[in-house]
Amino acid sequence: MELFLNFPLTAALVAIVFAQVIKIPIKLIVTKEFKPSLAFSTGGMPSSHSAAVTALTTGIGIMEGVTSPVFAVAFVFSIITMFDATGVRRHAGEHAVVLNQLIKDFQYFVDGAKDWNKKEEYEKRQELKELLGHQPIEVFFGGVTGIGIAFLLYPFY
Repeated sequence: MELFLNFPLTAALVAIVFAQVIKIPIKLIVTKEFKPSLAFSTGGMPSSHSAAVTALTTGIGIMEGVTSPVFAVAFVFSIITMFDATGVRRHAGEHAVVLNQLIKDFQYFVDGAKDWNKKEEYEKRQELKELLGHQPIEVFFGGVTGIGIAFLLYPFY
């Protein structure tokens, strides 16, 4: 149970859960679509990765001070994570969109092929995950979420 007394860790975990769960009402408000599965998916507003690393870094800053070496490590870790969320992971998602369209086009072409219609849908293709990364605004609000949660939780420690 001592693990739960670790404030920066608790702040990061709460930030992840909060950021994942809040995606559901945000999607509902913006698109009028209720998708509970968003709580277990990647991508979307706000970024749970950004919320987690900023809550962790903020928690360390509160507990250890912003001049401590461990804060410096956490800060750099946060910047790299947030940069990756808007860069490599986002572009991988954009590539997945194009690849999924190529698969659909190819499937249309081979629909008439021998035995194609006898196969189960899962045997025909499996789509790549398109929502991998984040738009910069999603990362920004993920970061704001993490910082806010860390400051909100700190009085309880």
